[in-house]
Amino acid sequence: KRCTHCLLLYNTCFTQCGVLRWLFPYQTVRYDILPLSTISRNRLNTVKRKILVLDLDETLIHSHHDGVLRPTVRPGTPPDFILKVVIDKHPVRFFVHKRPHVDFFLEVVSQWYELVVFTASMEIYGSAVADKLDSNKGFLKRRYYRQHCTLDSGSYIKDLSVVHDDLSSIVILDNSPGAYRSHPDNAIPIKSWFSDPSDTALLNLLPMLDALRFTADVRSVLSRNLHQHRLW
Repeated sequence: KRCTHCLLLYNTCFTQCGVLRWLFPYQTVRYDILPLSTISRNRLNTVKRKILVLDLDETLIHSHHDGVLRPTVRPGTPPDFILKVVIDKHPVRFFVHKRPHVDFFLEVVSQWYELVVFTASMEIYGSAVADKLDSNKGFLKRRYYRQHCTLDSGSYIKDLSVVHDDLSSIVILDNSPGAYRSHPDNAIPIKSWFSDPSDTALLNLLPMLDALRFTADVRSVLSRNLHQHRLW
């Protein structure tokens, strides 16, 4: 059964007010990728392919490591995967939980955008997380880590010009407004995720990301949404 307002099928409904409403929880969510019309195909041929820059921690995943006294995840919740890395010659285990629908989200947006990981985390950790999310599908090839950030007053700033010099074609999805404060016109804010199994934030963004790829300059749309950054 299809919602008359959107492209989300079966167990979700993306209403006109922009709220994702669950109809049948815990069933598979599908996003109907319809064939492009001739007008849409022609439009895509006249604009550049866009780049979607993705943060990791609290945007796509949440993790905690050995020694954390009060993990934010509910006790007894099994991680989606465990990473074993060596930091400063000490082995550390990270218990990683994937944000709901992240696999589906990546599968869909990888068809629309060039995907780039940009995390303020150490490379040895960020690379391992990205490998797990990619699962040998090859859509998370380009990656940037802490050493690619600019340290300013104790905060790591992500300079999008490192990714590409044409900022009209770059969108960044990050839960931390401070990370993209040099490029607010390129950003889509998203609430930090820690453990809520009913979270649908990634699904909510699919219609917007679908539409943005047809724009000549993503900033013409995203700059009108700056007030949203203050909500997080």
